[in-house]
Amino acid sequence: MQGDLDRLSRRGFLGGVAGGLAAAAVSAGARAEGTPLAASRPVLGRTGLRPSLLGMGTGTKAWNKNSAQIRRGKEVFVGNLLHAHARGVRYFDLADQYGAHEFMRRALTEGKLDRGDLFILTKSNAKDAAGVRDDLDRMRREAGVEYFDAVLLHCMTEADWPEKMRPCMDVLAEAREKGIVRAHGVSCHSLEALNRAADSDWVQVMLSRINPWGTKMDGPPEAVVPVLKRAHASGKGMLGMKIAGEGAHGDKITESLEFVAKQGCIHAVTIGFVERAEIDAAFESVERGWKPGG
Repeated sequence: MQGDLDRLSRRGFLGGVAGGLAAAAVSAGARAEGTPLAASRPVLGRTGLRPSLLGMGTGTKAWNKNSAQIRRGKEVFVGNLLHAHARGVRYFDLADQYGAHEFMRRALTEGKLDRGDLFILTKSNAKDAAGVRDDLDRMRREAGVEYFDAVLLHCMTEADWPEKMRPCMDVLAEAREKGIVRAHGVSCHSLEALNRAADSDWVQVMLSRINPWGTKMDGPPEAVVPVLKRAHASGKGMLGMKIAGEGAHGDKITESLEFVAKQGCIHAVTIGFVERAEIDAAFESVERGWKPGG
């Protein structure tokens, strides 16, 4: 456990730095001529990291290391990851709960992808320090990477999570110092937990549920959005999820993206794709709907 954490290679840390410098070549609000808006690289708050505006979620209806993506079969799943990358997606949203790490490893290997050009986020469900250490070592092996760009404490629901999870938070802070992760944070599943995350100095990245309807969110938009704006104003990296309300509004993604963009508090969004056509459709939806402050 601790021994594995302490044996981080210097190569992994330098790889993370190199990736950050490469991404920094893309200016904050600009994109190369002909680059789809979904493939633009916004700055993720004070972290300085640059995911693609559109991220690929890998845990649709996921539990116990299974998901709609996995149920479609390995070849389809890996093929979709590579198709998303070919379109310009550089942000991949993983989690231990999803069982997606091995598919990411296959995509990296089969597609000969440039790790330094990617933003790979994952999440741990561990509830103690030893569990987080074990997860970091195992998840890196499973994904075939030496570091993650962001690691989140997954699915915080209680208002006192910063007190209860302090040992886990300390492990992630230590891992960041050693280059195993480049930023740490949380995903929340209650308004109380979300409020604590917005006010936490430890939280660098928040993955938050947002859409115009309040579907599968931590509360109605009028309650959630002010919290997200407060977190954004503090410099946190803000990632949006449940854009389609876990599929309930799959035919209204453009409308949802337009709503999210106008709030001005989300840097990038992740959408779970099961079919290749969904990836292509999302690129079109971003082009039509993502108009910050419009």
